[in-house]
Amino acid sequence: MAEPSKLVIGAAPEGAQDADSAARAVREMFTSIAPRYDLLNHVLSFNVDRLWWRRTARAFAHILTQPDARILDLCCGTGDMTFALRKQSAKRSPQILGADFSHAMLQRARSKSLNRMSQNGTATIPHWIEADALCLPFPGQYFSLVTSAFGFRNLADYDAGLFEIARVLRPGGECGILDFSEPDGVIGKLYRLYFKQVLPRIGTMLSGVRGPYVYLPNSVERFPQPQEMLDRMRRAGFRKASWTPYTFGIAGLYRGEK
Repeated sequence: MAEPSKLVIGAAPEGAQDADSAARAVREMFTSIAPRYDLLNHVLSFNVDRLWWRRTARAFAHILTQPDARILDLCCGTGDMTFALRKQSAKRSPQILGADFSHAMLQRARSKSLNRMSQNGTATIPHWIEADALCLPFPGQYFSLVTSAFGFRNLADYDAGLFEIARVLRPGGECGILDFSEPDGVIGKLYRLYFKQVLPRIGTMLSGVRGPYVYLPNSVERFPQPQEMLDRMRRAGFRKASWTPYTFGIAGLYRGEK
């Protein structure tokens, strides 16, 4: 059973004793699955993840179409959310950065960037930076928008992550956190059966690595429920905090304005 939500500070992979060891364990897990990360995401979500990224990008179209906007996609992994933001911005070309603390994941993102550039004949691709979400190398009030898709849940300290996002956002800037949730009712029962019994087996079989796909359902169960997450966002300085469920509440978008 998950710990009481009020005691949860952040992610807690098996064997982690503190925030530093939790962060190391998360980095090692994502490094181990980086080569097959994209394939597994699409297979295990039945390709619904693509719809979630596009829907999230559309939610921030009013910022993405501002040519002077600065966008940060945090915990960007191999860059799928970052690319969705770039596509939504069309030809307005705001500055879009993808940041992650896994070197292996960023290598995949950069490789995908080069492929897209060669196919589309354009240099308007995101920039990538290796950085820790809890200690970002950016000045305060720098970004117009900070997003994170399925990465925030893996931070060793959720509140510290929210305060760091608020620090780098300009006044009036917005935050969008897309992550998994646990739906109620019959959908919830089916979801938990798949997530805890089926997904770990498929993920382990396709990746050849067991740990990450056992950790995944545990991390979702541990993550704060929507109301608590919204309360945490408000304490970090976000107003208009809201949660929009996607696909029966399997995932959802948290939004807030600094």
